[in-house]
Amino acid sequence: MDLTYDVIRSAKRKKLTITVERDRSVVIHAPVSMTDEAVREAVESKRQWLYSKLQHPQKYKNKPAPPGKEVVNGESALYLGTEYKIEIIETQSGTIEFDQRFLVPRARESRRREVLRDWYIDRAQGIIIPRVVQCAHELGVTFTTVRVVDNRYRWGSCTVNDNINFNWRLVKAPMPVIDYVIVHELAHLIESNHTPRFWSIIRAKIPNMARAKAWLKDNGQTLEEDL
Repeated sequence: MDLTYDVIRSAKRKKLTITVERDRSVVIHAPVSMTDEAVREAVESKRQWLYSKLQHPQKYKNKPAPPGKEVVNGESALYLGTEYKIEIIETQSGTIEFDQRFLVPRARESRRREVLRDWYIDRAQGIIIPRVVQCAHELGVTFTTVRVVDNRYRWGSCTVNDNINFNWRLVKAPMPVIDYVIVHELAHLIESNHTPRFWSIIRAKIPNMARAKAWLKDNGQTLEEDL
């Protein structure tokens, strides 16, 4: 079996790391000073580990992709781990309102999916960013910036410049799962690789880490739907 991978180099990176994404793509992050031969040797040394990763479901169980939901009366949408009904009505604000159900204004009928997606992104920024600030303070780490982004195949990422990014779709997950992903990325500011120390850092902050990981494994593909 041939291994194909993308190499991303950075002047600030001091060591090589290998990541298998949820779409089974392999990404190598390497220092600019590392030769192609050294990268190849590092990948070869991890070949059996990579095969084991590539032959198993990534992050969540394989299942047929759910059909995209329609923003219509009677349909439901996921928010913080719970499904809420959608109602198409005349809202006073003219925008989406939330009151134990999604109230979608008739005036935005032609753009219902877009305005609901924008609502999710706005809520994700309002929920995730303050939690990142709080968790970073509790862990005693500092980051450069934190952003909510559109990245279907990653829940979060930590760059070599200490920038933290989170997928807006996370706001559909329960708060304990969101906290797990936040702490996971912040822990990379202490330990860059997934070492035993790395997992110990997360477990100390998120005792129910295994449950959160299992939830993402079971529900990740559903979260990745725009709605």
